[in-house]
Amino acid sequence: MTSSTLLILVLALALVAYYVGRQRAVSVALAAGNARTVHSLPGYHGGYVALWCALPALAVFVLWQVIEPTWLRTSVIAALPENLRTLPGAELGLVYNDIRNLVVGNISSSEPGADIMAAVQRYRALRDLSHSLVSAAVLVIGVAGLVWAYRRVRADFRARNRVERAIEYLLVAASSAAILTTVGIFLSVLLEALRFFGQVSPLDFLFGLSWSPQTAIRADQVGSSGAFGAVPLFTGTLLISGIAMLVAVPVGLMSAIFLAEYANRRVRAWAKPMLEILAGIPTVVYGYFAALTVGPILRDAGSAMGLSVASESALGAGLVMGIMIIPFVSSLSDDVITAVPQALRDGSAGLGATRSETIRLVVFPAALPGIVGAILLAVSRAIGETMIVVMAAGLSANLTANPFEAVTTVTVQIVTLLVGDQEFDSAKTLAAFALGLVLFLVTLVLNFVALQVVRRYREQYE
Repeated sequence: MTSSTLLILVLALALVAYYVGRQRAVSVALAAGNARTVHSLPGYHGGYVALWCALPALAVFVLWQVIEPTWLRTSVIAALPENLRTLPGAELGLVYNDIRNLVVGNISSSEPGADIMAAVQRYRALRDLSHSLVSAAVLVIGVAGLVWAYRRVRADFRARNRVERAIEYLLVAASSAAILTTVGIFLSVLLEALRFFGQVSPLDFLFGLSWSPQTAIRADQVGSSGAFGAVPLFTGTLLISGIAMLVAVPVGLMSAIFLAEYANRRVRAWAKPMLEILAGIPTVVYGYFAALTVGPILRDAGSAMGLSVASESALGAGLVMGIMIIPFVSSLSDDVITAVPQALRDGSAGLGATRSETIRLVVFPAALPGIVGAILLAVSRAIGETMIVVMAAGLSANLTANPFEAVTTVTVQIVTLLVGDQEFDSAKTLAAFALGLVLFLVTLVLNFVALQVVRRYREQYE
C-alpha cells in the first residue's frame, strides 16, 4: 500500500470516527431525556473520537517514514558481499544509489552484476514488507483509538475541553514548526556563510568594489583567487528595487484610494479584478516583456534624446518590476483602507472636511500601519525577484548609480553561482550563501523597522 493511499484511508477512518462518535453522543443525549445534562455538543464528541483515531495513527506513520530509509539502507548494505560492504564511504554510497536507481527503474552508473541485482531484489522485498507492516500498524492503531475514544463518550464527559486543548496543542506545534523551519534555514545559510568568510575576509566582501567570483584552474592565471566585493551587487539591487518602488508605490496607493473611496460599485467590480490579474502573470512573461519591448523602447528613446541607454538597463528592469508589484501594494492597501471604520469618515465630514481632506488627514493616517505592511511586502518582492533582472538587466556587476546602464542583483548572482555541478568547498560556490545571509538580515531589519512604525501609529489611532 502506498503512502498516499494509506493517508487517504486514515482520513476516511477519521471521518467514520467522527460520525460514530457524534451519533453516540446524540444517543446518550436522547437516553438522558434532557440535553442540558450532556456537557458537550455532539460535534465535540465526534471530534474527540476522530482525533484519537487519526493522531496516533499519523504519528506512527510519520515516525516510520523517518526510520524506514535508515533501516532499508542498513539492511541492504549488511546483506552485500564483503568486497562491496567494505568499500569506502563515498564508493559505498554510489553502490547504494545504483541499487535504488535500479529499484525505481532508472539507469545505474555501471552495468549491474549478480550481487547488485540480488541487493535490488532484497531492497524490493524489504520495502514491500515495510509498507505492509506500517499499513497494518497504522490501521490497527487507528481502529484501536476509535474504539477507545468511542467507549469514553458519556453525558458527563468533557469532550469540548479535550478537543479545544488538542487543537491548541496542534496550533502550538504548527507555530513551533514554522519557527524551527526559519531557524533551520538561517543556521544552514549561516554555517555555509561562515565557511566562506573563513576563505574571504568579511570586510572585503561587504565593502569590496569588484565582483568577479570566477576562479582560474591554474594558480598562475590572472584573478585565480577571484574578487568577492559585493558592493556592486548591493548597489544594483537597491537601484532596481528603488526604481520599481517609485513605480509601484504611487500607482498602487492612488489606485487603492480610488477603488476604496471614489469608484462606484460597478467600476470597482471591474477594475479591481483587472488590476489583480497582473499578480497572476508569470515573472518570465514580464521578463520577455522587459527584454523584447521595454528595453528596445528605452534604447530608441534614449538615442533620440542623445542619451546612451543599454539594451539591458536597470531602468527597464525596474519599470517592469514596478508594474508587476503594483497589485501587491494596491490590493493590500485597498483592503486596509476599506477596513477603516466608517465612523471616522462620518465624523470628519460632520466637521466640514471635504472628501479629499478626510482621506488625507483621517483615513490615510488610520490605515498607515497596513499600508506600511503592504509596502514592506512589495520591497521584499522586489529584492527577491530574479527572472526579470536576468532577462532585462543582465549579469554585469557594474558599480554605478546610472539607471541607463546594465547592472545585476544579489538574487541573480546566487542563481548564477549555484547553477550546474558545483563543489561546496570553493569560495565561488560558498559566496552564494554569504549573499543569502545578507538578504536574510536585510529582510529582518526591514521587518523590525516596519514593526516599529506600525506600533507607533497603532498607539496613536486606536
